[in-house]
Amino acid sequence: MSRPENTNPQAAQMSDESMVRTLAAQAEALWPQERPLIEAYRLPADARVIDVACGTGEITSRLAAMLPEARILGVDIHPEHVDRARERCAAHGPCVRFEVGDAFALPAPDDGFDLAVCRHLLQAVPAPDRVVAELVRVTRPGGVVHLVAEDYAMIHFHPTRGDTDQFWRDGPMTFAEKLGTDLRSGRTMFTVMRRAGLADVRVDYIIADTVRVPRDVLARIWEAWRDGFAAPIAAHTDLALGAVIDHFEDMLGAIRDPDGYGVWLVPVISGRAPASV
Repeated sequence: MSRPENTNPQAAQMSDESMVRTLAAQAEALWPQERPLIEAYRLPADARVIDVACGTGEITSRLAAMLPEARILGVDIHPEHVDRARERCAAHGPCVRFEVGDAFALPAPDDGFDLAVCRHLLQAVPAPDRVVAELVRVTRPGGVVHLVAEDYAMIHFHPTRGDTDQFWRDGPMTFAEKLGTDLRSGRTMFTVMRRAGLADVRVDYIIADTVRVPRDVLARIWEAWRDGFAAPIAAHTDLALGAVIDHFEDMLGAIRDPDGYGVWLVPVISGRAPASV
């Protein structure tokens, strides 16, 4: 069976500048609620960690600060992002290193890591179960696989002029389907993890909303999505570019309105690697 293309088909549609903005804003919004989940894994002080699809190293750098004695490997398919990640994490020295690599064929040995992290990738590639299988392969028995798998049906806003729920179905989800990906993969990962043989599989949620996350930070995510994805969505769906932009502006209006509310529920799925797979 041939493996999927060694790139993220959605990211390939997005400009590098918009992608970098997205990664930065998402890390700022989500990490304060994600860090306690990772702390609860009770990793050894000298843990070995792999950050798959590490992008520009936003979370890699936070992991390194959280686990100063750990050895961390960041892997990403985009060489330019790996270069940025190396610059970002240079102060952490040789304990943090990066490689250009494919999430479907990780450049890492079996059973090599106490923690395997994969964030914001699985909803954007075909056959995400095969990425999970690679994460399990490289995680030592008893180690933890930690996923942030997005589900774009878990986004809600009020007040809005239009039906934003319908927009996500007719716009981004349709766009993703045409690329062979699933923007609702967050709800599927519990089953995928169980079938991969992981134990103690659990699902937590980061609540990225206008109560817990500063409104300007949440707005920066939506602005980056608008700037990076509006044109590709219009090109691959029946929605006109102006309509796509208007829907993003509608949601941004709710974020910026002191009386408005917006929420993005982000599933975090974790499990422990079995003794054998």
